[in-house]
Amino acid sequence: FPFVSLSVAVILFEGSLTLKFSEISGLQSVVRRMVTSGLLVTWAVITLSTYHLLDFPFELALLFGALAVVTGPTVLVPMLRTVRPNARIANILRWEGIVIDPIGAVLAVLVIELIVSGQGGAALGNTLASFAKILVVGAVIGVVAGYLLGLALRNHWLPAYLQNIAVLATVFAVFALSNEVESEAGLLTVTVMGLWLANMRKVPIEGILDFKESLSVVLISALFIVLAAR
Repeated sequence: FPFVSLSVAVILFEGSLTLKFSEISGLQSVVRRMVTSGLLVTWAVITLSTYHLLDFPFELALLFGALAVVTGPTVLVPMLRTVRPNARIANILRWEGIVIDPIGAVLAVLVIELIVSGQGGAALGNTLASFAKILVVGAVIGVVAGYLLGLALRNHWLPAYLQNIAVLATVFAVFALSNEVESEAGLLTVTVMGLWLANMRKVPIEGILDFKESLSVVLISALFIVLAAR
């Protein structure tokens, strides 16, 4: 399971390194709606369909809906390489697939917590408080780590032959630290860190991106086999 978690963290970080705000200029509202209202509509439709058509208990249907809202870079990015839509559609789908992944993971965890905690206002309040903590921890640690790593790369504090392995070690460390501070905040943290690094000025990430892309292909190839074997 730690291998699975770290693999997903690396894949999300690699994906977020490709997310540049300049590529979706004028399309920000589309991406924002897809990962907010679009997510909620998809969750509601899947939950109700599962509840009525498959006769699932409502709590289980709610959880299944939370799991199924995620597209994710492990599936979407290889599809985009094969289908090759135009640049605008590809950029929107890549942003949606990468940004929604940690959001969907957090949503599923919160639904499980709500189900386990029981019904009532207290359980809902605890769930919302956990959600707020995950957002704060993920955003703060992700931004700080991305900024410091960007400074190190921009100012050449690391020799070129150590940059790839240093960035990989940083991803692992930040992921573990965030999960230690607040459970399940790690995926959001590495996504924010990659996004910040990708849009930080004068940071040479081309070599790191090539390394992470090759590593992601290996991890994706192994990940589904490991998940199925479990």
